[in-house]
Amino acid sequence: MDHPHGGPAGPAGHAGHEMGGAVSTLDTWAAVLFIGWAVVMWAAVVVVAYANRGPVRPWLFRTSVAVIGLGVVGQIGHFQEHVVQAGYWVANPYSAAWMTPWANSIARGMGQVDPTKPALGMEILHLTGNFIFLAGLVGIVQITRRATGALKARKWAKMGVWMQGIHGIEHIVLTLSVALGASRAIGLSTWFGAIDPGPALVTYRVWWHFVANLIGTAILAAALFHLWKEKKAVKDGYLPEPAAGDRPLLQASDSAEHSVRGAEPVRERELVSRS
Repeated sequence: MDHPHGGPAGPAGHAGHEMGGAVSTLDTWAAVLFIGWAVVMWAAVVVVAYANRGPVRPWLFRTSVAVIGLGVVGQIGHFQEHVVQAGYWVANPYSAAWMTPWANSIARGMGQVDPTKPALGMEILHLTGNFIFLAGLVGIVQITRRATGALKARKWAKMGVWMQGIHGIEHIVLTLSVALGASRAIGLSTWFGAIDPGPALVTYRVWWHFVANLIGTAILAAALFHLWKEKKAVKDGYLPEPAAGDRPLLQASDSAEHSVRGAEPVRERELVSRS
């Protein structure tokens, strides 16, 4: 799903990925919906993060679960693009990088922001996909926020947020470099533009992003695994807090129960002494 680009084709005719073709209404709607997906997720993350600072609310847990679910679905689609692309490279190591038809469609729709930069749509697509993934990881951090104790799910999710955050910065740099008129994308995955377009750049960028997403997906899987194992502790953090008027009654009930239990040994000793 990552395609070197910029400049003319290399010696063997290996330019960057050519999205080509006229932009259809379907392309436009696909791009709008994909960006909307990311915007809705991050809006939910901001709301949950703010609301988690206050008392428990019934919708907090459900909203966090929805954010995590959307992030998982997004990353499954994202990662399969990298798997397919790596597989295509194995079969065609000297060919230009390849994207699935649906990824091409979304990239074409996004490329309408500046038709003079053919690679811009593809870069925006990558940027959006990575931030959908990042929102899902942040969702795991937020849903475990109220749980007591050190949860492994939270530890793995935080690790993923740091790694995916760095990966996201890489895509911001790549996208901005193209948007600002660079002849090729500039970033770690292009060796800061030092590698000329061609098989070497295709190979480097395809495998750089494949490995980065493989590690990120493994971290997400570990976080989800531990989240499932620790779901009781997580859910307990969202139990409704007792109303202020109920607390004295609960405390009185606990005190009475404690008094009854404490009196039982005394009665037993009195019976023994009488006998």
